[in-house]
Amino acid sequence: MTTRAPHVLVIGAGTGGLCLAQGLRRAGIGVAVYERHRARGEGLLGYRVGIGPTGSRALRDCLPPELFEIYLATCARSPRYFNVLSEKMRHTASFPLRPDTHPVDTERSVARMTLRQVLLTGLEDVVHFDRTFTRYEQHDDGTVTAHFADGGTATGDLLVAADGTHSAVRRQYLPHAVIRDAGTVNIATRVPLTAHTRSLLPESVQRGISLIFGTGGVMGVLHVMEFKWDRDGRLKPETSSADAKLLTDWPGLRHDPTRDNINLVVWSTARRFPSDVMRRRGTELIEVALELTANWHPHLRELLSLADPESALPIRVSTSEPVPPWKSSTVTLLGDAIHTMTPGRGVGANTALRDANLLRRQLILAAAGEKNLVQAVADYEAAMVPYGFARVADSLGRSGTNGDDRMYQPVFGRLALLGARGYFRVTSRVPRLRRKFIDDFYTYRGEQD
Repeated sequence: MTTRAPHVLVIGAGTGGLCLAQGLRRAGIGVAVYERHRARGEGLLGYRVGIGPTGSRALRDCLPPELFEIYLATCARSPRYFNVLSEKMRHTASFPLRPDTHPVDTERSVARMTLRQVLLTGLEDVVHFDRTFTRYEQHDDGTVTAHFADGGTATGDLLVAADGTHSAVRRQYLPHAVIRDAGTVNIATRVPLTAHTRSLLPESVQRGISLIFGTGGVMGVLHVMEFKWDRDGRLKPETSSADAKLLTDWPGLRHDPTRDNINLVVWSTARRFPSDVMRRRGTELIEVALELTANWHPHLRELLSLADPESALPIRVSTSEPVPPWKSSTVTLLGDAIHTMTPGRGVGANTALRDANLLRRQLILAAAGEKNLVQAVADYEAAMVPYGFARVADSLGRSGTNGDDRMYQPVFGRLALLGARGYFRVTSRVPRLRRKFIDDFYTYRGEQD
């Protein structure tokens, strides 16, 4: 077992892996990241992710201070409301969210590609693109070697799987771990934000996160994403001088194609979709969404018809099953590589960031000689596994992300829909219940170790 500062190999340049790399780099611990995509702008990463207090806290802890300020400056305009709508765009409920005056204790809207560019900043010598992981070997001297499809290898003291739901590391390390189909399919689209598309939405929807409970078991979510730069990538006149300086000097903006848009996602039980939906793209996929939403408000359907065809993406929702305890070693996992969850609670990215921050703290202790490396990994896993799989269970039971949800049953579906709408209607109108709902929202999204 090594007594020097460990050298860490991270497989996957996603949100959790890059946050860990930033945190280790800042702590003076050697790290290298290996990513299968060929360049920093590749990947279908343009959709919204909500970063709550847990995620922002991890980013603040792991990133250099100026880069954390860039993260804040690159966030889309923060949501002011959490709305619940009917398919006719009638408000069932609207909850005011906290203002974004605090750098951590709020809800932020982030584009995945933009966040990726932030997290890649300053790691140009750390992240190696076009390196597809195939397998690893653990050695008697405590080191571990990663093998790649191009025939190359890399050796370090710890291998971290941050390679997502279909993790190749997990398949080798925990072959008994189960990832299963949750039984729902999403069609995600991006609609360019123009004066016309903005006019199709009421103000509270423009400024909020909106969950759509539709009849017939068809659900949706809508977010308006507005950034500090315009469609040509130039800073908007209303951008503060401090943010303007940060963004002008930030090289990541040159690699980020993200522009103001409306994220509109439609989902339902997989039984409602054509059998070949996962092979469909472009206008064919948008047509599927339009067929599912035939009884939706004309403005919502017009938004779907105006979606960028290249942005349309089918997503078969997956979930992981709890993994029995394993013996800790020089291989570990974070994020979706170990606890894939549905989007039901919107905390997948936050949980990956929480993992990264916790593992960073444990590895700092190992580097300082306060514990050996495997003990640091064991202490990380002892905390991560319970909270990670608790989030998996929570996400599966919310917002119709489970294909067996009563919402999708022919007899009970309408009663389930009425019950859900009734809950939100009453909760939003009774001051004590409304306050508790908002407090619970932030408490859940702000949980820390």
